[in-house]
Amino acid sequence: MPETTDVNAIRKTLGERNLVFVGMMGCGKSAIGRMVASALKLPFADSDVEIATAADLSIPEIFDKFGEDYFRKGEQRVVQRLLKDGPGVISLGGGAFIPDATRQTIRRNAISIWLTADAEMLMTRLKRRPNSRPLLKTADPMATLADLMRERDPVYRQADIHVESSNTSKHQTRDKVLEALARWLEAGSQSAGALKQGSTG
Repeated sequence: MPETTDVNAIRKTLGERNLVFVGMMGCGKSAIGRMVASALKLPFADSDVEIATAADLSIPEIFDKFGEDYFRKGEQRVVQRLLKDGPGVISLGGGAFIPDATRQTIRRNAISIWLTADAEMLMTRLKRRPNSRPLLKTADPMATLADLMRERDPVYRQADIHVESSNTSKHQTRDKVLEALARWLEAGSQSAGALKQGSTG
């Protein structure tokens, strides 16, 4: 943990808000989310795990039996439920941040963190678990991944904080997230203070 990052100050300033990790499959949302949750002593939840537990089926099984539309509707319900309680750290599935209603709820109840990574790095990581990603069961998974990134990245860019995760270790990425979060919270506190001072003048 970098010496300049005060996790106690982060935790205090965060208040009752959640931290929500968004981004493409394979970018490290679950691994980094758990590490950040541990550093801040907050509970952690993975929306994909919650969906699979509720359905008593794996994510690929849900896709195979019921289709993507069914999965997305269930995903939205689970995410809305997770966002009701805070503070905590939540990792979202790759497509969960895309619906406007979900982003609006996140904006009200959480701070969103986009973990970015290039396509080559994502594919390298995803190949370690080739059967766990239903959307990549195509003739050309790399092309499919690139198409998904072109479609989703403009939406991910709406996240509050962006952190690159391609060429760093998990611990380095965790530290980058905490540093970026501390800066974001400090900037928000300063803005609120300036507004408060202006209103009393």
